[in-house]
Amino acid sequence: MKLAGIDEAGRGPVIGPMVIAAVVIDEKNLPKLEELNVRDSKKLTPKRRERLFNDIIEVLDDYAILELSPDVIGSREGTLNEFEVENFAKALNSLKIKPDVVYADAADVDEERFARELGGERLTFKAEVVAKHKADDIFPVVSAASILAKVTRDRAIEKLKEEYGEIGSGYPSDPRTRAFLENYYREHGEFPPIVRKGWKTLKKIVEKVEGEKKAEEKQATLDRYLRKA
Repeated sequence: MKLAGIDEAGRGPVIGPMVIAAVVIDEKNLPKLEELNVRDSKKLTPKRRERLFNDIIEVLDDYAILELSPDVIGSREGTLNEFEVENFAKALNSLKIKPDVVYADAADVDEERFARELGGERLTFKAEVVAKHKADDIFPVVSAASILAKVTRDRAIEKLKEEYGEIGSGYPSDPRTRAFLENYYREHGEFPPIVRKGWKTLKKIVEKVEGEKKAEEKQATLDRYLRKA
């Protein structure tokens, strides 16, 4: 029996791609995956994830990695959950070796609804779909997918840093990311093409910077008036 795991990395950041990884392994080779001690990629150091990347690929029957650019994410129609389901299916359909069972990390609050949305007509093959919250902590095959996705996104962020300098992790909660975006907007009057349009973080930065500009203009006008007086 062939088992698949699928997960994403970079769903929430304001900078960089969202990466989806789908992996397939024969059930009899599952112990080999477990021996690697794979687990949720967020609980592993970047160095550990990098070391595991090739080790995981060696025991897999097949895998697919889908990298979705900020433009694609920002111009999507529908919710982020719908976008994720659609692209989970796209990654699974691109596998050369089709699985009998798919284990997925559920983005929806309703696990069963996420499984139904992912299965059915979206898949070009028949398979049982099991969707669970924290699936990357429960199923080694999803942990493996999580690691491939996270390493791929980390590599993409490192490339962006080579071009733009310190951009942080790309997450809105990262002060380095917010500082980069604010400084870039102040200097250029717009955001770089590596950002996801529509994110609230960008709107807040625009409001802050433009508000400061208006306040400075008012003060300058007042100063000129007082000098004349």
